[in-house]
Amino acid sequence: MGNRLSKIYTKTGDDGTTGLGDGSRVAKDSARVSAYGTVDEANSAIGVLLATDLPDDVRTLLTTIQHQLFDLGGELCIPGHAAIEDADIERLEQQLDHYNDPLPPLKDFILPGGGEAAARCHLARTIVRRAERESVTLSHHDAVRPQAIRYLNRLSDLLFVLARVLARHSGHGEVLWQHERRKPQP
Repeated sequence: MGNRLSKIYTKTGDDGTTGLGDGSRVAKDSARVSAYGTVDEANSAIGVLLATDLPDDVRTLLTTIQHQLFDLGGELCIPGHAAIEDADIERLEQQLDHYNDPLPPLKDFILPGGGEAAARCHLARTIVRRAERESVTLSHHDAVRPQAIRYLNRLSDLLFVLARVLARHSGHGEVLWQHERRKPQP
């Protein structure tokens, strides 16, 4: 491991720039910083989810995902660096199948809710979706490996399925969108 920070404030960012992992400096509002910053935010949202009562298998899975998100943030922070592998995406797909297969098919949209853990999982899912969009934006003018974008896409799907699992586990159940709640006025 490289140098560890012994002093947290460096004052080098006071001019609105930040250092990337390769030593170059970019504006703090650059597409690259937005992408890896949102990955960091998603990781924090999963940390908030982990602070709730969860089944052990879900807790273990989410902890593994946190490590992978940290790796992905590094990949996005260091131009040309590769950290997410096809095998990581395949493992997410396997977990998706594992958790989704026992669930009943969806016939309606689900609103974010279904108990505290499920609601936190939905929030993490939406942040991952934003990280995916920001990574796509970055890919329009800088190199982003397709594995990074695919990982985020699968992760948001997995978090959706886990939210369904957690809503059922909590006993709250899923909150279905009532699309017919507004009847047209004659």
